[in-house]
Amino acid sequence: MSIDPGRAPSGEDAEFHVPEHIPIFPLPNVVFFPKTYLPLHIFEPRYREMITDAVAGGQCVGMVLLKEGWEDDYYGHPPIFDMGCVGRLVSVQPLPDGRFNILLQGLHRFEICEQLYDKSYRQARVRLKPNEGAVSLEPAIRTVLVRLLDSYLSTSDEGRQWKGLLRQATDDEVLVNSLASYLDLTPVEKQFLMEADSLHQRARRLNDLLEFKLQDHGGVKGWG
Repeated sequence: MSIDPGRAPSGEDAEFHVPEHIPIFPLPNVVFFPKTYLPLHIFEPRYREMITDAVAGGQCVGMVLLKEGWEDDYYGHPPIFDMGCVGRLVSVQPLPDGRFNILLQGLHRFEICEQLYDKSYRQARVRLKPNEGAVSLEPAIRTVLVRLLDSYLSTSDEGRQWKGLLRQATDDEVLVNSLASYLDLTPVEKQFLMEADSLHQRARRLNDLLEFKLQDHGGVKGWG
């Protein structure tokens, strides 16, 4: 499926225009997913400039994960993963000292085609990557995933918070992306989930990760 690199795929938020060139905000421990929300406190001068420019321009920021070894060149241009998620600025609160509190709404995954360094912060030319396949899970797959998550959460301090969500009639993509985003997984594990090309593949990867974590606790079998 080919799409205009500056146009969001069809569906929710399809009318929001994502520029072909977007500001890039790399972090060492944050992986952003579509249909989730991310609050951030912006304090570095280069990223204050980034938010000021984004507010005046495309109203969006591309979140990406820094690769291992980023500490050696954090204030330069450390290596980053090629795939991230673009977020729309839905709230920007300027603070008296020039910092910002912002809230991003996750829109779509993107692939970096070219990195640009003509500003104090990194920019990139990106290509949006729509999900492939169905936008909902087969009922049997959702049942297996929910059962596995229920077992995993019973061993975790997060259980009470998430069991309410599992009982709700939550949109499948919201459910899977929220769990992938907020469960106690490593950044690299979350990147592995975010890079899945379909909702089914992301749910299956999440299933496999949680089964692995449950091995010492007599976990539940997945769907193979």
